Order: sequence, then structure tokens, then C-alpha cells
Amino acid sequence: MPRVLAIDYGRKRTGLAHTDPMQIIATPLETIPTHTLIDYLRRYLQQNEVEMVVVGLPKQMNNEASESMTYLQPFIKEFKRVFPDVPITMYDERFTSVLAHRAMIDGGMKKKQRQDKAVVDKLAACIILEDYIESKRI
Repeated sequence: MPRVLAIDYGRKRTGLAHTDPMQIIATPLETIPTHTLIDYLRRYLQQNEVEMVVVGLPKQMNNEASESMTYLQPFIKEFKRVFPDVPITMYDERFTSVLAHRAMIDGGMKKKQRQDKAVVDKLAACIILEDYIESKRI
């Protein structure tokens, strides 16, 4: 069974997470510089069978798209052009960074470790993926 890949897209850094091949467990993958994302995805998709890519949908509390959509839309367009056979969907990412910080605190991470934004980004991608997987089970 192919994996599901999640992307927490940011202007500078992008967090990535993926499922196991059985699509049961979501695991943080890594955080990479956003300008290298398409190249990273080329390598990843050559090495792994991926059923779906889930991208965090930045929304405001009033359910409207946030200003981050202006940076995300060109990436979505480029992704569809470069990987036309890979389905891509967007999933609400509200509170994922807050939940990532909470998970780090609950997991006993030291303050210095929690300040590493790269860790937050890949954990946020993992939370997006966990929420997406859970929504499909309902």
C-alpha cells in the first residue's frame, strides 16, 4: 500500500511527514528549505510509492484563507505541473504549530530544543497528516 505524504508549507522552511506503507502511523520526516522542496519531492517520489500528498491549508479563525495562501498557491500550481499523476489535497492546518509545541512540552523536550523551528515544522506536518488520516477513518 502506498504512503501518504504531508507538507506544512512555509515561506522559508517546509515541514514534511509521511505514513508507513499501511497508512496507520504518521511520522515526522524532515524540515527542508522551501526553495528545495520540488527537488526533494522528485527524489522522494522516485523512491517511495505515494498515494496522496496532503498540504496544510492555512485558514484564519473566521474560516477564510490566510495571507499565506498567496505563497502556497504558486507551489500547488507547480506541484500539479511537475507531478500531474500524484493527487494533492489541502487539509486545515489551524493550531498545528500550537499542538506541535504542546507535544514537545508533553514529550519532555527542553526549552532550547522547542525553539528549533525546524522541529516544530515537521511535527506540524505530522499533526496535519494524523488529522487527515483520522478524518478518512470516520
